Formats: sequence, C-alpha cells, structure tokens
Amino acid sequence: MTLPMAIVDFIPVILFLMAAMTLLHDLYHMMSKGAFALLAAGLIVISVAGFYKATWKLLYALNICDFAALNASFFPMQATGFMLGGIGMLALLFFPQKKGAYVAAAPAVFSGTMIFVVFTILGTCSIWGGLAAIAAKMKKKNIMMLLLVSLLCMLGMGYLSSKDFSNPLMNWIGEGVNLLGMVLFFSSVRLLHQAELAAFEYK
Repeated sequence: MTLPMAIVDFIPVILFLMAAMTLLHDLYHMMSKGAFALLAAGLIVISVAGFYKATWKLLYALNICDFAALNASFFPMQATGFMLGGIGMLALLFFPQKKGAYVAAAPAVFSGTMIFVVFTILGTCSIWGGLAAIAAKMKKKNIMMLLLVSLLCMLGMGYLSSKDFSNPLMNWIGEGVNLLGMVLFFSSVRLLHQAELAAFEYK
C-alpha cells in the first residue's frame, strides 16, 4: 500500500458523494417518502463505507496503524447500501409516487459473503439502470450510455476485487477502473442535473 494509491482512493469516494447529493436533490420531487428514505440511506451508507476503506488505506500507508475494522466493515456496509439504494430506485420506477410512503425491510446482516455479493450486484444494477431508464425517458441517450459504461466499470471493479490485491499492479488497475466509473457516474449525474432532472416527472 503506497501513499499516492491511498490518496487516489479518496477521489472516487468524493465524486460519488457529490453525485449522491445532486441526485437526492433532483429526485426528491418524484419519489415517495419511503422510496426517498431508502435511496438516501443507501447512498449515505455507500459513501461512509467508501470513506472507511480509503481512511484505512491512508492510515496503513502512513504506517500509523492497521485499523482492520475499517477495512472489514467496507464490504457488508457497501453491499447493504447498494441494496437499500436499489430498492429505493426500483420503487421510483415501478410504483406510483406521492401516494404515501412505502415500507420496506432493511436487508438482514449475515456473516457470509455471498449475500453481500448479491446485494451489491442487484443494488448497483438497480441504481445505475434506474438512472439510465430516466435518462432514456428524458431522451438523453448520451447520458444513458455514460451510465451504462459506468455500470460496466462498477461490475468490473467487483470482478477485480476477487483478484490478488497484494499485487501493486492489480491495485492500480482496480483504482483506475473505480476512478473511471465514478468520473462517468458523476458526469452523468451532473448532465442530468443540467437537463433539469429536478423538474422532470417520471411516468
């Protein structure tokens, strides 16, 4: 773990957080309270998990300590965040909005990893796919394509995370894919914002 790599790891986290805040502002008007709460909770948990992981890398690179709890909590927190956000996005797409809150149970926490893999994949596809569907409705095919490429980067990052990250080259490849995915995601969200997503009604 090197200091430059640890610092670079904060960039996609910050980009995601800025994109998340923009999305929550722009989507609020078209979501029920329950759906919005799930999306907001999911995006916040994902952001916190990202900061945990980046902070662990920074502390480790600076030889301050190996705060293993920050690293260990990243995957289950991120996976649960993606699942919560995905449920909120699906509620926006498939259920009538502004007709009362929707109740959904938070995913249970399990000790196994497969459930978190499923949460991450389903949640990521729901959030990114939902935004791509909204972009298509807005007739913004360029934004839709950016989101789909970003989704491929996110899924690719999931595949790369199963590889040997003790190899510095794999670490940098993973960082590059993650950074590209977040740059595309942030750009897509900003373009949707500029296209007046905050005034758009999804029907």
